[in-house]
Amino acid sequence: MNFPAIFASQGFGLNLNIFETNVLNLALVIFGLYKFLPGFLGGMLERRRSSILVDLKDAEDRLALATEALAKAKTDLAAAEQKASQIRSDCKVRAEAIRLDSEKRTVEEMARIKQGAASDLNSEAARVGDQLRREAARLAIEKALTTLPKKLDKKAQAKFINQSIKNMGKV
Repeated sequence: MNFPAIFASQGFGLNLNIFETNVLNLALVIFGLYKFLPGFLGGMLERRRSSILVDLKDAEDRLALATEALAKAKTDLAAAEQKASQIRSDCKVRAEAIRLDSEKRTVEEMARIKQGAASDLNSEAARVGDQLRREAARLAIEKALTTLPKKLDKKAQAKFINQSIKNMGKV
């Protein structure tokens, strides 16, 4: 009874012949892998490990730089916000000063215009008063000239004219 034949009939077989099964080849390959693979794979793994460590160190350095840049940016932002707040308050103070100055100039201009209007009104009133006095004097003279000849005789007229001429010399 052949042992491998029993298993072959069942679909599974075990071949114990060393030359047919390539056990020696497999042993040689396994021995070669055992002997040479650690050096080859170890070197590859060591290079990969070194590369990863370098990449990690680089990432840590970039993280430190980014952290410093973030801290500086936060400081700059705080300074910019403070500067903006200062500018806003300065602008409010300046706007209030401009508003007050504008109001002051407006009041002064209104007072000047009012004074000019009052002066114009006074001068116009004086001009109208002078014109009315002249007109009243003219009308009085005309009336006097029309009524006097009827009321005065020739002797009284001569006396009145002489007295008027004397009064004109005194003025």
